[in-house]
Amino acid sequence: MPFNRYKLEIEQELKAIIGDSDTHYYQMMRYHQGWIDEHGTVQSGDTGKLLRPALCIIACRAVGGNYKNVLPAAAVLELVHNFSLIHDDIEDQSHFRRHRRTVWSLWGQAQAINVGDGLYALSRLGLRRLKDNGYPADKVLIAMQLLDHACLTLCEGQYLDMGFESKTDVGVEQYLEMIGKKTAALISCAIKTGSFLGCDDDAQCNSMEQFGWNLGMAFQVRDDILGIWGFEDKTGKSASDIYQKKKSLPVIHGLVSASKDDVATIKDIYEKPTIDDQDADTVTAILDRCGARDYCENLATDYLNKAIAILDSLSLDSAAKDDLRQIAQFLIRRDY
Repeated sequence: MPFNRYKLEIEQELKAIIGDSDTHYYQMMRYHQGWIDEHGTVQSGDTGKLLRPALCIIACRAVGGNYKNVLPAAAVLELVHNFSLIHDDIEDQSHFRRHRRTVWSLWGQAQAINVGDGLYALSRLGLRRLKDNGYPADKVLIAMQLLDHACLTLCEGQYLDMGFESKTDVGVEQYLEMIGKKTAALISCAIKTGSFLGCDDDAQCNSMEQFGWNLGMAFQVRDDILGIWGFEDKTGKSASDIYQKKKSLPVIHGLVSASKDDVATIKDIYEKPTIDDQDADTVTAILDRCGARDYCENLATDYLNKAIAILDSLSLDSAAKDDLRQIAQFLIRRDY
């Protein structure tokens, strides 16, 4: 995939921003990034897809910019993403991510909060490296503004997501608003930031931002599908979203579209202190009966088609455009 092409350069930039301190605090950061194990031994583990930094780089290329100049911004987007993942794992009580124990499950919630906060602080410092690559102060300041706005929007989305856990009347539109904030905002920011740092065409940058938002929506809907029908050995995440009582899109569709008796069954199961395998199988069977998977797959395709239509309307570097199209197609067909 095109995003694998830049993995080495992105990781080099990430390591430069995090620094080489050998204190345990920074070792926990490196552990989460997948560079070392819990004992501090260097390893070549799963470091994630590095999707957001790759999209930033390819967007810069697409509008005619030199992608090497935007590497600090690309790396910073990954730091923000990982800060949110560490906190998300605490809030969801997830013990595994990327096939490894989560930071909080190894060193406690308090230290994990510190690690997440540190990654966020480093993301702010890392953007200053753009100045070393020749960007004027006003460009750097606007890039910071784009990142801060996306980060705040992401946190708003997480707030909404957590609030849904105690509600039984969450509608589809409410849910789509939430994932637009929690997921699509940072993906959209990645593409707009790369475009903004690669050219001075505001209209083109705004269109690229809309491409990114629709892509982010398709990405999250596919994630919701995998959260119920995916396989843990592929996703690397803890068990199904049903076990965590998540009001993901398939469940919300079930609560809206299933029969009265099936809706009551879902609500009764979600009110239990814990959900066992039989409960999860029951909910999944209900979602299958009411066509929840087909609904989500069709919605993901709709968002993808909107993203591709925007992409096709733009005059971009052809190779970079092909890369963006290939990534978009992959994101709604992936099994991890």
